[in-house]
Amino acid sequence: MTVTVPARTSGTAAPARDPLLDNAKFLAIVLVVSGHLVEDLRDVPAAHALYFYVYLFHMPLFIVISGYLSRNFTFSAGKARKLISGLAVPYVIFEVAYSLPRYFLYGKLEISLLDPYYLTWFLMSLFLWRLSTPVWQQLRHPLVVAVGLSLLSGTSALPDELSMNRTFGLLPFYVLGLMLTPGHLELLRGRVAAITGGAVLAAALAGAFAVHRLVPTEWIRWRHSNHQIGVDDLTGTLIRLAMLAAGFLLVLAFLALTPDRRTWFSGLGAATMYAYLLHGFAVKVTERFHDALVNPLGVAAMVLLGTVLAALLCTSPVRRAFRWAVEPDVSWAFTTLRRPSRRPGHRPGRRRAELQRPYARFPGDGAEHGEARNPG
Repeated sequence: MTVTVPARTSGTAAPARDPLLDNAKFLAIVLVVSGHLVEDLRDVPAAHALYFYVYLFHMPLFIVISGYLSRNFTFSAGKARKLISGLAVPYVIFEVAYSLPRYFLYGKLEISLLDPYYLTWFLMSLFLWRLSTPVWQQLRHPLVVAVGLSLLSGTSALPDELSMNRTFGLLPFYVLGLMLTPGHLELLRGRVAAITGGAVLAAALAGAFAVHRLVPTEWIRWRHSNHQIGVDDLTGTLIRLAMLAAGFLLVLAFLALTPDRRTWFSGLGAATMYAYLLHGFAVKVTERFHDALVNPLGVAAMVLLGTVLAALLCTSPVRRAFRWAVEPDVSWAFTTLRRPSRRPGHRPGRRRAELQRPYARFPGDGAEHGEARNPG
């Protein structure tokens, strides 16, 4: 089921948002927020297993959706400007914002725009992935190349600048998203796909509880090379390949199990950027209560808090309050674009049309998804 959203500009029609993607994004952001709240409580065995399970696929899911909704990215002026205002500027704002608590608490201020801090790594990586989109669209076998680069990146200790380990390591998920089509998503809908997806997710959860203590956590974080984790390149390459395969399978299973109709949280799924960038401050506060929460009841409380917090941060009041930071209007910083000349019988071309369209933003919000700038 789809819902038509009126276009902002006269004479144009915005495509309808796909509830499947909005629902998947909201459910995934719940996993992200809950996962970060539980991260400091992994001395509890169940928390460690759940953390391992969620981290196998929650960010790969966002990356796949972002890739899917970046298929129309080009190097045109309009898209480049929206790339700057939609990713680069929020990156700078939150890179500074997340560094300030360290200054007030510990008197230590360290800001490096090339070395992402905490949650901002994703904005940096998505910026670079999106810039590379036209390149992948020219290759005959882009996913094979992306997987090869991901595996090779594990053989070297890449610098932290530009979040290079994660940018290269998680690249195949973005390329997979670029390769998907609406027809592929259609195969994930229906009762059979949902049952299969549920069975795969359940089996993976059981497997996570069985092996979570045997697999170092760094494998699911994609932050270090094979040698930094403590294995040789052959072993590391096989483990990374297994992690990529598990991520691919679980992302597809999750999408298959996600409702493809509008639900009460579909609208919230259109604003997951807010929950992603803002929830880190709440996580930092809860870390100060670590000793009281390291128990099964504390873990359950954090999972519940993560669900409520994720929903709250996607609501209209929060979006209105923090739009200046998450979706800043920096049109004043750009020069005025000249409009194409209107000759008799001339119709606006693609370049002008794309300047009028909203932009696909993290995690996958935008024109291709049928809604302009996360309306409140």
